[in-house]
Amino acid sequence: MSPFSFSIDQTRQTLSEVERFMALALSEARQAEGRTRPNPCVGVVIVQGGEIVGRGFHARAGAPHAEIIALRQAGARARGADLYSTLEPCDHQGRTPPCTQAILDAGIARVFVGCADANPRVSGRGIERLRANGVEVVCDVLRQACADLNAPFFKFITQHRPLVTLKVAATADGKIATRSGDSRWVTGKAARALTHDWRARVDAILVGGNTVRRDDPELTARPGGARAEHQPLRVVLSASLDLPLEAKLFREQLPNAPVLVVTTCEDRASIEALRGRGVEVQVLGPGADARVSLADLLDLLAARDVMHLLVEGGAGLFGGFIEQGLFDRIELFIAPKLLGDGLSWAALAPRDAMSTAIPLELEGMERVGEDARLAFGRGCV
Repeated sequence: MSPFSFSIDQTRQTLSEVERFMALALSEARQAEGRTRPNPCVGVVIVQGGEIVGRGFHARAGAPHAEIIALRQAGARARGADLYSTLEPCDHQGRTPPCTQAILDAGIARVFVGCADANPRVSGRGIERLRANGVEVVCDVLRQACADLNAPFFKFITQHRPLVTLKVAATADGKIATRSGDSRWVTGKAARALTHDWRARVDAILVGGNTVRRDDPELTARPGGARAEHQPLRVVLSASLDLPLEAKLFREQLPNAPVLVVTTCEDRASIEALRGRGVEVQVLGPGADARVSLADLLDLLAARDVMHLLVEGGAGLFGGFIEQGLFDRIELFIAPKLLGDGLSWAALAPRDAMSTAIPLELEGMERVGEDARLAFGRGCV
């Protein structure tokens, strides 16, 4: 499913009491979404006699885990209580001690787990230890929603690559701009507001040089119109470094929203001009088509602990990720407009037979204001 999951209420009209408490744990976890790298998002609530006596979420790497925060808040009332965790409690010594021991020491009677942890250092060990010490463990409560929340972490910890989401805004006939390049605005206010919410929940945003030249985006997260406290790394892919120094991305450098330009060009003057604006420039070797290798780019971002990459355009980038099979999700907003001519949203090699079309899996759909949102995953060939 999409890491930008659809609301639980849309998929499940009535929640059982157990599911309701897990939904509250999910709400806790989402408070730190996008800020925990390279750790997962985790939320916990502790329930005694139907009353929540403790709650917590993991705020950032090195900070106390959600279980510890909730147990501290519950105090003596944790004994004999139920603990709801969106993710399997850890059972290893990392930057912080294992949560399983803290749960056992507190006297928790039952643990409800949203989903197992894909981290090989955990991967069922936490559940096994709790059960071996007499704690009842119930697994897979709202499993899909809990797994969606940590889809970027699971991809990162098992494949050492970021989860890649392509975010597209297109007309009903598949265009992202007119033939003259005008793209403001394809979608309505509600879809654009949702995009800003997503930006505040990812680790990095990527656009190509053409998008910088044509649209002059700021690429900051501004939910509600104000810059969010958490900002993603802003990444520009440009083979030529033919980028306007007066672009919004380069005019104002924000300490919590750095800009990284990745290129194959080694022109010292262009590189120094960008660095003079406070922009980091990284030169990578070209791929097979003489452009920046997207696989190398993902490796570079993974080395920076980027777990979730949001690709916002343009058509060449979308096409490159799709053709090379380097995407995980497509979030496609369809506006009720027709252009007839213009720039298609993905630059793909033409297919001569329908049987050779690239398959996708429809994972969800909803109306967002005046537009439609379709969430796709990679289909099976």
